[in-house]
Amino acid sequence: MNDADDNLRNQLHDIIARRQLSALFQPIVHLQSGAIIAYEGLIRGPSDSPLHSPLNLFKAARACNLTVEVEHLCRRVVLERFAELALPGKLFLNVSPECLLLQRDGARGETLQYIHQIGINPERVIIELTENQPTYDYELMREAVMHYRNMGFRIAIDDLGEGFSSLRLWSELRPEYVKIDMHFIQGINQDPVKLQFVRSIQEIADQSDTLVIAEGIETQAELLVLRDLGVAYGQGYHLGRPHGTPAKALPAEVAKALSRNGVAVYPQRSTEQNNVSIQKLLHEVATVSSSMNNNDVYDIFMRDPKLMIIPVVDDGVPLGLISRFEMIDHFARPYQRELYGRKSCRQFMDAKPLVADISTGLQELSFRMAASDAHHLFNGFIITEQGRYAGMGTGHDLMREITQMQINAARYANPLTQLPGNVPINEHIDRLLESGARFWVCYCDLDHFKPFNDVYGYRRGDDIIQMTGRVLAAHCDPDRDFIGHIGGDDFMILFQSEDWEARCRAVLDEFGANVLEYYSLEDRERGGYISEDRQGKKVFYSLMSLSLGTIRVEPQQYYSHHQIAALATDAKKQAKKIHGNSLFIDRRQAG
Repeated sequence: MNDADDNLRNQLHDIIARRQLSALFQPIVHLQSGAIIAYEGLIRGPSDSPLHSPLNLFKAARACNLTVEVEHLCRRVVLERFAELALPGKLFLNVSPECLLLQRDGARGETLQYIHQIGINPERVIIELTENQPTYDYELMREAVMHYRNMGFRIAIDDLGEGFSSLRLWSELRPEYVKIDMHFIQGINQDPVKLQFVRSIQEIADQSDTLVIAEGIETQAELLVLRDLGVAYGQGYHLGRPHGTPAKALPAEVAKALSRNGVAVYPQRSTEQNNVSIQKLLHEVATVSSSMNNNDVYDIFMRDPKLMIIPVVDDGVPLGLISRFEMIDHFARPYQRELYGRKSCRQFMDAKPLVADISTGLQELSFRMAASDAHHLFNGFIITEQGRYAGMGTGHDLMREITQMQINAARYANPLTQLPGNVPINEHIDRLLESGARFWVCYCDLDHFKPFNDVYGYRRGDDIIQMTGRVLAAHCDPDRDFIGHIGGDDFMILFQSEDWEARCRAVLDEFGANVLEYYSLEDRERGGYISEDRQGKKVFYSLMSLSLGTIRVEPQQYYSHHQIAALATDAKKQAKKIHGNSLFIDRRQAG
């Protein structure tokens, strides 16, 4: 051990001896009511030390074999400060699975006794399992968790979606709470794949009586999407940063946003096709030959904690897969290592792995995966090229790509503008109606579009439709206003912005200025052009204009998107009777 290591160890011992740790608390908020229902207890080392960061602190503790001592002190500091501040609600207390297993019977009883001493009911304490390294002994974990539950504690799993074993931990431990890793939360208002992931997790949670906590919320847009998805709780800088004396209520502007009627605008997927082969899923994974014995394979797994699967390949020909869980499970049994350690690794190999050629389509492989045994989803599949081993693919990657393809192929977006089509428009109207929000519907239609196409051609007509889509989008609030492309030269905006009328007039001004560049200089100067009408007669047409027909929808006024569409269509027809760029507002809706 070098001087730097000695110094780190001495610092750590000094921190423990002098209890030089401080507690911070970050609020966990109920996303429907805006109430703070709990706090996560976080720890910091001395501010002038490299061990101030909890990451460095626990890394040093592991290196010095002081993990249990440091965690135990962290818990005491957090619990004492929580009681001292008299914070409302529950306390999420971070515990690593390894400490949960190491602190058998006596220490568990000490924790309960200590909590009672400082006056906290165990039912207010949530044991939050934080994964610093992989967990394999699930049976022991279940026993430990059951022990804590019997004492009145509840269980949460941290960073769902981040650790490789978090989904299995959820299945094995059936926690009361799961926290979704911030990667899937940040930018969820702009990423339909993240939205689908969280929606799927929420559906599983509903089925398993688990409450979901979204971590890392940093914007109002993320917050409102999560609220609308039905996620129970949230945590993140937008709701409250970790603090030594945290607030007991949300910031006023955040509480106001949560209480306001209306719905978030969900991100939409474009219609671009994603016809890719499984080559996209290829990972290079080192192989072993069938002549290698089980002891050597076990050592490979031990040297690389992240390695889940080892392919067995002889002379380029794949023979099977060895699973980390299978290997460790066998060697954990009495006498198994003595009996089989020196034998060929074929002993614990899955000799019937899923194998697919590199040219196989994602859809085809997904069908094969669905029809095969469930363990293939966890083990993954071997990818070959002309029968020879090329690499591995994971079930997780396959599911992700298939999800993206399904979204892409959903026919929910207009291929010309990439704006949402009829189905998402109707879904958003129904969401608005269900929310009881007031909103405004604006039906947008181009005047004299067909004769323009006849004179200037469909390519130029498509250019104008795309320009119109851009202009409309530029004057909408992306977090509050939904813009859809019904088809052809018809668009619809669903406004929640109170200044919708000013936005409409700005649209008309910008469209009027932009559309001129699509005409010849001669047509611009004379204010129009000559084309044939449907009877073949020569007719003078004015330059193209934009008509906007708007209606206001009050809470509980209508009950379906069909009614809204009919009324908006009538308003659009009225707008088209007005010459030039026009806005018609159906005042019959006004109160």
